[in-house]
Amino acid sequence: MAIGFDDLVRALELWLKLNKKPKQTGANVNSDLDPVLLVPGIGGSILHAVNIDDDSYERVWVRFVAAEYKLKTKLWSRYDSSTGKTESMDPKTTIAVPEDRHGLYAIDILDPDLVIGSESVYYFHDMIVEMLKWGYQEGTTLFGFGYDFRQSNRLPETMDKLAAKLAAVYNSAGGKKINIITHSMGGILVKCFMALHTDIFEKYVKNWIAVCAPFQGAPGCTNSTFLNGMSFVEGWEQRLYISKWSMHQLLMECPSIYELMGPRNFNWQVIPRLELFRKHDSDGNSRIILESYTPSDNVGVLKEALATNTINCNGLDLPLPFNSDILKWANETWEILSSAKLPSGVKFYNIYGTNLATSHTVCYGSQDKPVTDLEQLRYFEAKYICVDGDGTVPVESAKADGLNAEARVGIPGEHRGILCEPHLFRIIKHWLRAGDPDPFYDPLNDYVILPTAFEMESHKEKGIEVASLKEEWDVISKDQDEQSNSHDKMEMRSISVKHDGTKAHATVTVREGKQHVKLKAVTVSVDA
Repeated sequence: MAIGFDDLVRALELWLKLNKKPKQTGANVNSDLDPVLLVPGIGGSILHAVNIDDDSYERVWVRFVAAEYKLKTKLWSRYDSSTGKTESMDPKTTIAVPEDRHGLYAIDILDPDLVIGSESVYYFHDMIVEMLKWGYQEGTTLFGFGYDFRQSNRLPETMDKLAAKLAAVYNSAGGKKINIITHSMGGILVKCFMALHTDIFEKYVKNWIAVCAPFQGAPGCTNSTFLNGMSFVEGWEQRLYISKWSMHQLLMECPSIYELMGPRNFNWQVIPRLELFRKHDSDGNSRIILESYTPSDNVGVLKEALATNTINCNGLDLPLPFNSDILKWANETWEILSSAKLPSGVKFYNIYGTNLATSHTVCYGSQDKPVTDLEQLRYFEAKYICVDGDGTVPVESAKADGLNAEARVGIPGEHRGILCEPHLFRIIKHWLRAGDPDPFYDPLNDYVILPTAFEMESHKEKGIEVASLKEEWDVISKDQDEQSNSHDKMEMRSISVKHDGTKAHATVTVREGKQHVKLKAVTVSVDA
C-alpha cells in the first residue's frame, strides 16, 4: 500500500497535535461559569469490551489495529426484543463506556493511540480545547456523557445513566443548572430523555444546544447504510479500518440506526425516496420502470433485499435479515419523541449544518442496467438526489425540532467536521456567555435566526414582471438573557437600497434585548 507525501505530512501534523495536550492554569479557570455536559452522536463514544470472568477490558471502538477482527468478535450483536437491548454475540463480553476524565475521555479522541491516521478520530477534542481556554475546568464545569451508541436512544438503562450523570454534574458544580451540548444522534437521545423524564430534565438543565441533530431522521443516509453499509472514515485510512459491509452487519441489529430512519409520517417538503430501475414483463413485452418508494412504503424493499442476509460467527452462518422487531421499537420511539415538550424553564438552541450536498433520495440501477434481484442491491452503486445539509442530515430534518427554540442557526459545515469550526465555537461561546467578550461579535452580520414571516408575490403588469419578497427575523443580541424593565423603549434603524430596478428596504427594531429585522425587496424585469 503506497502512502503519498501529503498523507505523511498530515500524519505528522496530527501526531504533533495529539502530543500538544491542552494545559490549563489556575488563572484560566472561571468558577462562575455554569457547567456544560457534552453528549456525542452515533459512533462518538469509546467502547470497551469487558470480560465478565475477570473484568479485564480492551478498547474495541474506535481502534485501527485489528479493528475488523475485534468488531466481529466483540461488537457484533443480537437484538433481544424482550428488553429492547442489543447484546454482544460473545457470551463472555459486555460493552462499557470508560468514565475517565469525568466522561470526557470517551468522547475526546476516539483512538488515543493513533499516530498515523486522520483527524476523523477527533470528536469533541477541539471543542474541549476551546472551552478550557474560555475558563471551563474538567470535573468542575466541563463533563462528558458517552454511551453505547448501538442501543436505542430511549433504552431505560441509558436513561438511568443520564439521570445519574445530570445529578452528579449538578452536585459537582455546587447546585448550578447545566448547559447540555449535543451532537447528531445525541440530540435524539436527550429529546427522548426530556420526553420520558421531564421533571428531572427541568430540575437540572438550564440550556440545551443541539448541533446537527437529525430531528426527523437521516433517510438518505440510513437507506444506503441498510443496503450498502457505512464507512466511519474515508480515504486511504479506510483500508486500515472496518469494511463497509462489516459495519453494516453490526448496525443490522442496532436499534439506533433504525431510529435514524425517522418517523413514517413526517410531512416532508422534499420527500426522500428509495428508487429502483426494474424490468417488468407484460404480454410478452418488457420495459424498464422507475419504481419510487416513500418512507411510508419502502420497508418492503428493505425486507426483500435483506431477506437472505447472514452473518458468520464462530464458523456458523446466522440469519441477519431486516429486523421487524427493532423497527417496531423504533416507531414507538418516534411516538415518544413526537410528544416531547420543552419545559418552560429551559432554553433550547438549534445549530444545523448547511452548504453540503446531502443524500436524500437513493436510486439503484439504470435504464441500461436495471435491478433484477433485490438481494443483489448491495453490489449496486447507489446514485443520489441531494438536498442542502451537512452531508449526512438534511437541513429540513435538522430544523424540524418541534420545540420552542430560542434560536435556529445554519452554518456551513460537514456533519462531524462542524465540531471543529471556529464559527460554531463563536456562537456557542456567545450563548454560554463564556470567556472574554468578543468586541467584533455582531449577530446581525454573523447570522440570522428564527424566521417569523415570509411572503413571496409575483405578478405581471403590462409586460413587466414584478416580484416582491418580504421576510422577518428575530436576531439574538448580546443582551439576549437580560430582561428589560422598560417595554416601551425601542430603537429603530432603517436602510434603503435601490439599484438597477431593484428596491430593498430593511428596518431594524431593537426591543427587550432582541433585534427584529424586516426586509422588503422588489424586483422588476421587462419581458423580452
